[in-house]
Amino acid sequence: MSCSIDVNLMVEAVDAEGPRFARAQAFLFGVARDAAPVSLAWITLLSFVRMTTHRGILKRPLTHAQACENVSALLALPQVRTIEETDGFWDAYREVTRDLDMHGKHVPDAHLAALLKVHGIRRFYTRDADFRRYRFLDVVDPLV
Repeated sequence: MSCSIDVNLMVEAVDAEGPRFARAQAFLFGVARDAAPVSLAWITLLSFVRMTTHRGILKRPLTHAQACENVSALLALPQVRTIEETDGFWDAYREVTRDLDMHGKHVPDAHLAALLKVHGIRRFYTRDADFRRYRFLDVVDPLV
């Protein structure tokens, strides 16, 4: 069964000054050692580049080249595949948002949730409790 990982865990794994750095890094290294399939959305990978190079997010941001090297290292793992919008994405987005109060910051989460649904991914590792609103997802915070 494939899983996916949210950007917040990836950012914490490179934030050496952050309080959860060691646990986040250990989690990602564990994923890297495991043979279980991991599906990563392009929106997540590019958000990682955006966030880890932002001076307002990390005290010691990565260079663009460093952030891209981290993404390349993830993509080089044999169990990692990328996912993107396909036929049926818009219908999935409308379905996952139908009964929810949708606005502002929830739209990118719904985008990602719809991607996961279209690709049949149920397990989602994240620190963001807002993803619990998508009942089809098994949301796990691996750092608690």
